[in-house]
Amino acid sequence: QVQLVESGGGLVQPGGSLRLSCAASGSIFSWYAMAWYRRARGNQRELVALITSGGSTNYAASVKGRFAISRDSAKNTVYLQMNSLEPEDTGVYYCNIVVGGMTYWGKGTLGTVSL
Repeated sequence: QVQLVESGGGLVQPGGSLRLSCAASGSIFSWYAMAWYRRARGNQRELVALITSGGSTNYAASVKGRFAISRDSAKNTVYLQMNSLEPEDTGVYYCNIVVGGMTYWGKGTLGTVSL
């Protein structure tokens, strides 16, 4: 059983930064790609960033150059550094991993960008 716990959300003004963390249970963490998704109000969940087991990254066009995903295998944790935040970045951010064909999600952390 894989468990993912996100943290680091909060309220920030436009142009500010947030750093999200996702702690994963289990020793299999470093073998698999991990991703961050977000769900804005009224929208479907969308992929924000992904990092492979080898450290390669991929980003949604809307966040490229502003967000950075990283992982610390020793801590079983993946991070999402979000800079130059815009109101459109507001949403619930979810951590994701696919293991053996099973998709696991955390409960999410809310990031709000507003004056």
